[in-house]
Amino acid sequence: MMALCLTTIFSSSPPRPVQLLGALRRRSSAFSLIRQKVPRPTSTRTLNGALFISCSVADRNGGKDRTGGGGGGGEVEPIWAALIPRGVGVGPEKVLRLIAGATSSPICQFIESPRTFLHSVDPRIKLAWLLALVILPARSHIYMRLGLVLYLTVLSIWILPNRIWMDQLGRVALLSGILFIMLGFGSDTVPSLAQLRTPPPSITGLPNIPSSLGSYSYTIMKLGPLQFTRKGLSVASTSACLSFTIFQSASLCLTTTMPEQIASALRWFMAPLSLLGTPVSEIILTLLLSLRFISLVFDEVRSAALGIIARRICWHQLTLMETLDVFFLYVGRIFKNIFSHAEQISKAMIARGFRGDCDSHKIYLFSDSSLGFVDFLSIFCLLSLIGAAILSEQLLV
Repeated sequence: MMALCLTTIFSSSPPRPVQLLGALRRRSSAFSLIRQKVPRPTSTRTLNGALFISCSVADRNGGKDRTGGGGGGGEVEPIWAALIPRGVGVGPEKVLRLIAGATSSPICQFIESPRTFLHSVDPRIKLAWLLALVILPARSHIYMRLGLVLYLTVLSIWILPNRIWMDQLGRVALLSGILFIMLGFGSDTVPSLAQLRTPPPSITGLPNIPSSLGSYSYTIMKLGPLQFTRKGLSVASTSACLSFTIFQSASLCLTTTMPEQIASALRWFMAPLSLLGTPVSEIILTLLLSLRFISLVFDEVRSAALGIIARRICWHQLTLMETLDVFFLYVGRIFKNIFSHAEQISKAMIARGFRGDCDSHKIYLFSDSSLGFVDFLSIFCLLSLIGAAILSEQLLV
């Protein structure tokens, strides 16, 4: 063996790799481990004097390589390819990527450009629209609910940038669709416990009561033991449309209105409550800090998730407890960063002269109360929508 190595080092013409491996295979039984599993050269090529070897690993059982092929033919997988983690199913890294993607466009972030007509609408009118969109889906006909969903969808596509409305509408529509299916099939599926007091017609000998000549049917669709009835349709459409309108209308309001404008509008509506001793100033300051702070929470969740993804953790090599430990560290890091931001905000408020009394401390808000043509048009559309909802509830059955 030593002579073979010296010949390899000092000879002017080094042996070919096939000859070297063949010599190693012919050694004594002390090298049985090498004979059991050794890289088998399949092809060689030279480039600028350098020798490149493509190898595959053969095992003792069937002589097949890692790709599942035979001994010599087919595409060969390199040895280093086995060291790359293979993602299977829904793994921890995919969950972190979903979290990072979901928080990339927070719903409370104000978008200054492109500026649309909704940016110039008075914030008090926007709050009135939000209140109406919360009440109307629960009190109007199903056609009005679908009309409100279609209206908010078109308005979101028109107002929001492409990457934002595609992300938000997809997630909100998925949530509303899941609610619709679950409530539609689950609200009236369980059979009633009440039984008929009269015996069936087969016992009494009386003829059956003839069925209705009309096309009315209480059961719309059956899916095995599940049934979709008119009651399920009403409950499911109300819940799904209400969820869609609440999420999407709040998103439209927050993306087109500054936090100071929302606080100023809410302060205008709550001004009469100050006569009853309500701490309006403290409520407005809390709301303003919350609107400022939510975007920081989204940023911390996303940056912490991206930090774990960038470290390329081999999740398949971790046990269940180690994976849970990583996620607990992730949540702990988020809360630590959030508390750090809260402390910095409190120090900044103290440095600006705030001592805990909201009435004595001046809070600068946008209080421009001038109404324009767009504002009057929005009020007219709101009154028309309320009138249409009332008429649809009375006329449509």
